[in-house]
Amino acid sequence: MKALRLHAGPLALQHLRSHGLQPHDVRIVPGAAGGPKGLILGPIDRFLFGEWLTRSSQPIDLVGASIGAWRLANACLDDPMRALRDFEAGYIAQHFEVPAGQKRLTARQVSAQFSAGLQSFYGGRSREVLHHPRYRLHVITAHGRHILGREARARTALGYLGAFAANSVRRKSLGAWLERVVFSTQDVGLPFDTQDFPTRRAVLSEANFELALQASCSIPFMLEAVHDIPGAPPGAYWDGGITDYHLHLDYQAGTDGLVLYPHFQQAVVPGWLDKGLKWRHKATPFLDRTVVLAPSAAWVASLPNGKLPDRKDFVHYARDPAGRMAAWRAAATAAQQLADELQEWLLRPDMSRVEPL
Repeated sequence: MKALRLHAGPLALQHLRSHGLQPHDVRIVPGAAGGPKGLILGPIDRFLFGEWLTRSSQPIDLVGASIGAWRLANACLDDPMRALRDFEAGYIAQHFEVPAGQKRLTARQVSAQFSAGLQSFYGGRSREVLHHPRYRLHVITAHGRHILGREARARTALGYLGAFAANSVRRKSLGAWLERVVFSTQDVGLPFDTQDFPTRRAVLSEANFELALQASCSIPFMLEAVHDIPGAPPGAYWDGGITDYHLHLDYQAGTDGLVLYPHFQQAVVPGWLDKGLKWRHKATPFLDRTVVLAPSAAWVASLPNGKLPDRKDFVHYARDPAGRMAAWRAAATAAQQLADELQEWLLRPDMSRVEPL
Protein backbone atom coordinates (compact mmCIF):
# COMPACT_ATOMS: atom_id res chain seq x y z
CA MET A 1 0.00 0.00 0.00
CA LYS A 2 1.33 3.40 -1.00
CA ALA A 3 1.08 5.85 1.88
CA LEU A 4 2.05 9.07 0.09
CA ARG A 5 -0.01 10.92 -2.50
CA LEU A 6 1.38 13.80 -4.55
CA HIS A 7 -0.86 16.56 -5.88
CA ALA A 8 0.20 19.53 -7.99
CA GLY A 9 -1.36 22.70 -9.36
CA PRO A 10 -1.17 23.12 -13.16
CA LEU A 11 2.03 25.21 -13.26
CA ALA A 12 3.69 22.96 -10.67
CA LEU A 13 2.68 19.86 -12.65
CA GLN A 14 4.17 21.36 -15.81
CA HIS A 15 7.41 22.04 -13.94
CA LEU A 16 7.57 18.52 -12.51
CA ARG A 17 7.08 16.93 -15.92
CA SER A 18 9.89 19.02 -17.39
CA HIS A 19 12.39 19.14 -14.52
CA GLY A 20 11.31 16.85 -11.72
CA LEU A 21 11.56 18.27 -8.21
CA GLN A 22 14.90 19.63 -7.02
CA PRO A 23 15.78 21.37 -3.73
CA HIS A 24 16.60 24.63 -5.54
CA ASP A 25 13.05 24.76 -6.99
CA VAL A 26 11.45 25.39 -3.60
CA ARG A 27 10.67 28.97 -2.61
CA ILE A 28 7.89 28.54 -0.04
CA VAL A 29 6.96 25.88 2.52
CA PRO A 30 3.57 26.29 4.27
CA GLY A 31 2.63 24.70 7.60
CA ALA A 32 -1.08 24.18 8.31
CA ALA A 33 -2.98 24.50 11.55
CA GLY A 34 -4.57 21.26 12.72
CA GLY A 35 -3.18 20.37 16.12
CA PRO A 36 -2.14 16.73 16.59
CA LYS A 37 -2.73 15.96 12.90
CA GLY A 38 0.62 17.64 12.27
CA LEU A 39 2.40 14.83 14.10
CA ILE A 40 2.37 12.66 10.98
CA LEU A 41 4.49 15.26 9.17
CA GLY A 42 7.46 14.86 11.51
CA PRO A 43 9.45 12.39 9.38
CA ILE A 44 8.91 14.45 6.22
CA ASP A 45 9.94 17.63 8.08
CA ARG A 46 13.12 15.98 9.31
CA PHE A 47 13.99 14.74 5.82
CA LEU A 48 13.30 18.08 4.14
CA PHE A 49 14.97 20.39 6.64
CA GLY A 50 17.64 18.01 7.91
CA GLU A 51 18.78 16.59 4.56
CA TRP A 52 17.13 17.52 1.28
CA LEU A 53 16.84 21.31 1.39
CA THR A 54 20.40 21.57 2.73
CA ARG A 55 21.52 20.68 -0.81
CA SER A 56 20.44 24.13 -2.05
CA SER A 57 21.18 27.70 -1.00
CA GLN A 58 18.23 29.90 -2.05
CA PRO A 59 16.15 31.80 0.55
CA ILE A 60 12.94 29.99 1.50
CA ASP A 61 9.84 31.51 3.08
CA LEU A 62 8.22 29.37 5.78
CA VAL A 63 4.57 30.33 6.30
CA GLY A 64 2.80 28.78 9.28
CA ALA A 65 -0.27 28.99 11.48
CA SER A 66 -0.75 27.31 14.87
CA ILE A 67 1.11 23.96 15.03
CA GLY A 68 2.38 24.66 11.51
CA ALA A 69 4.13 27.81 12.72
CA TRP A 70 5.63 25.84 15.62
CA ARG A 71 6.91 23.11 13.29
CA LEU A 72 8.49 25.63 10.93
CA ALA A 73 10.05 27.64 13.75
CA ASN A 74 11.79 24.44 14.83
CA ALA A 75 13.19 24.06 11.32
CA CYS A 76 14.93 27.43 11.81
CA LEU A 77 16.89 26.33 14.89
CA ASP A 78 20.58 25.52 14.56
CA ASP A 79 19.95 21.78 14.92
CA PRO A 80 16.60 21.25 13.17
CA MET A 81 16.72 17.45 13.34
CA ARG A 82 17.03 17.48 17.12
CA ALA A 83 14.50 20.30 17.50
CA LEU A 84 11.90 18.51 15.37
CA ARG A 85 12.41 15.24 17.27
CA ASP A 86 12.19 17.00 20.63
CA PHE A 87 9.05 18.81 19.50
CA GLU A 88 7.38 15.56 18.46
CA ALA A 89 8.27 13.82 21.71
CA GLY A 90 7.14 16.77 23.82
CA TYR A 91 3.89 17.24 21.94
CA ILE A 92 2.98 13.57 22.34
CA ALA A 93 3.88 13.57 26.04
CA GLN A 94 1.87 16.68 26.93
CA HIS A 95 -0.64 16.02 29.69
CA PHE A 96 -3.02 18.51 31.26
CA GLU A 97 -3.59 17.51 34.88
CA VAL A 98 -6.92 18.82 36.18
CA PRO A 99 -6.64 20.14 39.76
CA ALA A 100 -8.81 18.57 42.43
CA GLY A 101 -12.28 20.05 42.53
CA GLN A 102 -12.29 21.04 38.83
CA LYS A 103 -13.93 19.18 35.96
CA ARG A 104 -11.53 20.64 33.42
CA LEU A 105 -8.76 23.20 33.09
CA THR A 106 -9.68 26.81 32.48
CA ALA A 107 -8.45 28.62 29.38
CA ARG A 108 -6.13 30.63 31.64
CA GLN A 109 -4.60 27.45 33.10
CA VAL A 110 -4.07 25.93 29.65
CA SER A 111 -2.50 29.15 28.38
CA ALA A 112 -0.14 29.32 31.37
CA GLN A 113 0.99 25.74 30.80
CA PHE A 114 1.43 26.34 27.09
CA SER A 115 3.45 29.51 27.72
CA ALA A 116 5.73 27.66 30.12
CA GLY A 117 6.29 24.98 27.49
CA LEU A 118 7.28 27.53 24.85
CA GLN A 119 9.68 29.24 27.24
CA SER A 120 11.25 25.92 28.12
CA PHE A 121 11.61 24.89 24.47
CA TYR A 122 12.87 28.17 22.98
CA GLY A 123 14.44 29.83 26.01
CA GLY A 124 17.54 31.67 24.80
CA ARG A 125 17.21 30.32 21.24
CA SER A 126 14.86 32.76 19.51
CA ARG A 127 17.86 34.47 17.85
CA GLU A 128 18.55 31.25 15.97
CA VAL A 129 15.09 31.45 14.43
CA LEU A 130 15.13 35.18 13.78
CA HIS A 131 18.55 35.23 12.11
CA HIS A 132 18.52 32.03 10.09
CA PRO A 133 20.68 32.62 7.01
CA ARG A 134 18.13 31.10 4.58
CA TYR A 135 14.73 30.59 6.16
CA ARG A 136 12.34 33.51 6.61
CA LEU A 137 9.60 32.64 9.05
CA HIS A 138 6.09 34.12 8.79
CA VAL A 139 3.78 33.41 11.76
CA ILE A 140 0.10 34.01 11.05
CA THR A 141 -2.27 35.17 13.78
CA ALA A 142 -5.92 36.23 13.87
CA HIS A 143 -6.28 39.74 15.31
CA GLY A 144 -9.67 40.69 16.74
CA ARG A 145 -11.50 43.76 15.46
CA HIS A 146 -14.27 45.81 17.07
CA ILE A 147 -16.14 43.57 19.56
CA LEU A 148 -13.32 41.00 19.31
CA GLY A 149 -10.68 43.64 20.01
CA ARG A 150 -10.62 42.53 23.65
CA GLU A 151 -11.37 39.15 25.14
CA ALA A 152 -14.26 38.74 27.58
CA ARG A 153 -16.60 35.78 27.92
CA ALA A 154 -19.82 37.34 26.58
CA ARG A 155 -18.35 39.64 23.95
CA THR A 156 -16.00 36.94 22.63
CA ALA A 157 -18.86 34.45 22.25
CA LEU A 158 -21.01 37.06 20.53
CA GLY A 159 -18.12 38.16 18.33
CA TYR A 160 -17.35 34.65 17.11
CA LEU A 161 -21.04 34.00 16.48
CA GLY A 162 -21.06 37.07 14.24
CA ALA A 163 -17.81 35.99 12.58
CA PHE A 164 -19.26 32.54 11.84
CA ALA A 165 -22.39 34.03 10.29
CA ALA A 166 -20.46 36.55 8.21
CA ASN A 167 -18.00 33.95 6.96
CA SER A 168 -20.83 31.64 5.94
CA VAL A 169 -22.05 34.29 3.51
CA ARG A 170 -18.66 35.44 2.18
CA ARG A 171 -15.17 34.65 3.40
CA LYS A 172 -13.95 38.21 2.98
CA SER A 173 -16.79 39.37 5.29
CA LEU A 174 -14.94 37.63 8.12
CA GLY A 175 -12.53 40.55 7.86
CA ALA A 176 -15.04 42.78 9.64
CA TRP A 177 -14.46 40.65 12.77
CA LEU A 178 -10.88 39.42 12.43
CA GLU A 179 -7.84 40.40 10.40
CA ARG A 180 -4.73 38.48 9.48
CA VAL A 181 -1.58 39.77 11.21
CA VAL A 182 1.65 38.19 9.98
CA PHE A 183 4.78 38.31 12.12
CA SER A 184 7.81 38.00 9.82
CA THR A 185 11.52 37.67 10.52
CA GLN A 186 14.04 40.11 9.04
CA ASP A 187 11.30 42.55 8.06
CA VAL A 188 11.02 40.83 4.66
CA GLY A 189 8.12 41.15 2.26
CA LEU A 190 5.33 38.60 2.34
CA PRO A 191 5.61 35.70 -0.13
CA PHE A 192 1.92 35.94 -1.04
CA ASP A 193 -0.56 38.59 -2.14
CA THR A 194 -2.99 39.89 0.49
CA GLN A 195 -5.92 41.13 -1.58
CA ASP A 196 -7.97 38.12 -0.47
CA PHE A 197 -8.30 39.19 3.18
CA PRO A 198 -7.54 42.19 5.45
CA THR A 199 -3.87 41.79 6.38
CA ARG A 200 -1.33 43.66 8.49
CA ARG A 201 2.34 42.94 9.06
CA ALA A 202 4.64 43.03 12.08
CA VAL A 203 8.31 42.25 12.57
CA LEU A 204 9.05 39.08 14.53
CA SER A 205 11.59 39.96 17.23
CA GLU A 206 13.09 38.64 20.44
CA ALA A 207 10.55 40.76 22.32
CA ASN A 208 7.52 39.13 20.69
CA PHE A 209 8.64 35.76 19.31
CA GLU A 210 7.11 33.52 21.98
CA LEU A 211 4.02 35.71 22.32
CA ALA A 212 3.36 35.62 18.56
CA LEU A 213 3.85 31.86 18.47
CA GLN A 214 1.52 31.38 21.43
CA ALA A 215 -1.07 33.65 19.84
CA SER A 216 -0.91 31.64 16.62
CA CYS A 217 -1.76 28.52 18.67
CA SER A 218 -4.45 30.08 20.92
CA ILE A 219 -7.69 28.35 20.04
CA PRO A 220 -10.65 30.50 21.15
CA PHE A 221 -12.28 29.36 24.40
CA MET A 222 -9.64 26.64 24.89
CA LEU A 223 -6.80 29.12 25.46
CA GLU A 224 -6.86 32.80 26.29
CA ALA A 225 -6.15 35.33 23.59
CA VAL A 226 -2.74 37.00 23.73
CA HIS A 227 -3.17 40.75 24.14
CA ASP A 228 -1.06 43.69 23.00
CA ILE A 229 1.91 41.92 21.46
CA PRO A 230 4.95 44.27 21.33
CA GLY A 231 5.60 45.71 17.89
CA ALA A 232 2.10 44.87 16.63
CA PRO A 233 -1.32 46.56 16.63
CA PRO A 234 -2.93 46.52 20.11
CA GLY A 235 -5.73 44.11 20.89
CA ALA A 236 -6.49 40.39 21.15
CA TYR A 237 -4.71 37.75 19.07
CA TRP A 238 -5.97 34.22 18.47
CA ASP A 239 -5.08 31.07 16.55
CA GLY A 240 -3.89 31.85 13.03
CA GLY A 241 -5.90 28.91 11.77
CA ILE A 242 -9.13 30.87 12.26
CA THR A 243 -8.32 33.12 9.33
CA ASP A 244 -5.90 30.76 7.55
CA TYR A 245 -6.52 27.15 8.52
CA HIS A 246 -4.48 25.53 5.75
CA LEU A 247 -2.75 28.62 4.29
CA HIS A 248 -4.78 28.78 1.06
CA LEU A 249 -2.91 31.96 0.12
CA ASP A 250 -2.16 33.66 -3.18
CA TYR A 251 1.32 32.19 -3.63
CA GLN A 252 0.97 32.63 -7.39
CA ALA A 253 1.74 36.33 -6.90
CA GLY A 254 4.63 35.71 -4.52
CA THR A 255 7.02 33.34 -6.28
CA ASP A 256 8.32 32.11 -9.61
CA GLY A 257 9.46 28.86 -8.00
CA LEU A 258 7.46 26.10 -6.32
CA VAL A 259 5.48 25.92 -3.11
CA LEU A 260 6.24 22.58 -1.43
CA TYR A 261 3.47 21.75 1.00
CA PRO A 262 3.69 18.76 3.38
CA HIS A 263 0.07 18.44 4.49
CA PHE A 264 -2.07 15.93 6.36
CA GLN A 265 -4.80 15.93 3.67
CA GLN A 266 -5.25 16.88 0.03
CA ALA A 267 -7.70 19.77 0.50
CA VAL A 268 -6.24 23.17 1.37
CA VAL A 269 -9.11 24.73 3.37
CA PRO A 270 -8.98 28.55 3.58
CA GLY A 271 -10.14 29.22 7.18
CA TRP A 272 -11.14 27.20 10.23
CA LEU A 273 -14.74 28.36 9.85
CA ASP A 274 -14.71 26.93 6.31
CA LYS A 275 -14.27 23.32 7.46
CA GLY A 276 -17.94 22.55 6.89
CA LEU A 277 -18.21 24.60 3.68
CA LYS A 278 -17.05 21.96 1.20
CA TRP A 279 -17.33 24.25 -1.82
CA ARG A 280 -14.43 26.27 -0.41
CA HIS A 281 -12.14 23.23 -0.28
CA LYS A 282 -11.39 23.19 -4.00
CA ALA A 283 -8.08 24.32 -5.46
CA THR A 284 -7.90 27.83 -6.92
CA PRO A 285 -5.29 29.65 -9.05
CA PHE A 286 -3.66 30.67 -5.74
CA LEU A 287 -2.23 27.13 -5.64
CA ASP A 288 -1.13 26.80 -9.27
CA ARG A 289 2.55 26.52 -8.27
CA THR A 290 1.92 24.26 -5.27
CA VAL A 291 2.93 20.63 -4.74
CA VAL A 292 1.01 18.99 -1.88
CA LEU A 293 2.41 15.91 -0.13
CA ALA A 294 -0.44 14.14 1.68
CA PRO A 295 -1.25 10.70 3.14
CA SER A 296 -3.60 8.35 1.32
CA ALA A 297 -6.97 7.55 2.86
CA ALA A 298 -6.06 3.87 3.03
CA TRP A 299 -2.89 4.62 4.98
CA VAL A 300 -4.78 6.88 7.39
CA ALA A 301 -7.30 4.06 7.95
CA SER A 302 -4.41 1.82 9.04
CA LEU A 303 -3.46 4.12 11.93
CA PRO A 304 -4.65 3.60 15.52
CA ASN A 305 -8.41 4.22 15.69
CA GLY A 306 -8.43 4.43 11.88
CA LYS A 307 -7.72 8.16 11.78
CA LEU A 308 -5.14 10.88 12.20
CA PRO A 309 -4.38 12.00 15.77
CA ASP A 310 -6.67 14.86 16.77
CA ARG A 311 -7.80 16.89 19.78
CA LYS A 312 -10.81 14.63 20.36
CA ASP A 313 -8.30 12.05 21.59
CA PHE A 314 -7.88 14.10 24.77
CA VAL A 315 -11.55 13.31 25.52
CA HIS A 316 -11.49 9.75 24.20
CA TYR A 317 -8.45 8.92 26.33
CA ALA A 318 -9.37 11.19 29.25
CA ARG A 319 -8.85 8.36 31.74
CA ASP A 320 -5.98 6.81 29.83
CA PRO A 321 -3.38 9.44 28.85
CA ALA A 322 -0.78 6.71 28.38
CA GLY A 323 -3.07 5.13 25.80
CA ARG A 324 -3.36 8.40 23.89
CA MET A 325 0.38 8.86 23.94
CA ALA A 326 0.88 5.31 22.65
CA ALA A 327 -1.61 5.86 19.82
CA TRP A 328 -0.01 9.16 18.81
CA ARG A 329 3.47 7.69 19.03
CA ALA A 330 2.42 4.79 16.81
CA ALA A 331 1.00 7.19 14.21
CA ALA A 332 4.15 9.34 14.24
CA THR A 333 6.31 6.23 13.85
CA ALA A 334 4.17 4.86 11.00
CA ALA A 335 4.57 8.23 9.22
CA GLN A 336 8.17 7.33 8.43
CA GLN A 337 6.67 5.52 5.43
CA LEU A 338 5.59 8.88 4.03
CA ALA A 339 9.13 10.24 4.19
CA ASP A 340 10.60 7.03 2.76
CA GLU A 341 8.23 7.11 -0.21
CA LEU A 342 9.02 10.78 -0.83
CA GLN A 343 12.74 10.00 -0.95
CA GLU A 344 12.11 7.13 -3.37
CA TRP A 345 9.99 9.33 -5.63
CA LEU A 346 12.60 12.10 -5.68
CA LEU A 347 15.24 9.61 -6.79
CA ARG A 348 13.00 8.02 -9.43
CA PRO A 349 10.16 10.45 -10.23
CA ASP A 350 7.06 8.66 -11.50
CA MET A 351 4.77 11.32 -12.94
CA SER A 352 1.87 8.88 -13.09
CA ARG A 353 1.68 9.24 -9.29
CA VAL A 354 1.23 13.02 -9.42
CA GLU A 355 -2.45 13.94 -9.37
CA PRO A 356 -4.05 17.34 -10.09
CA LEU A 357 -4.56 19.41 -6.96
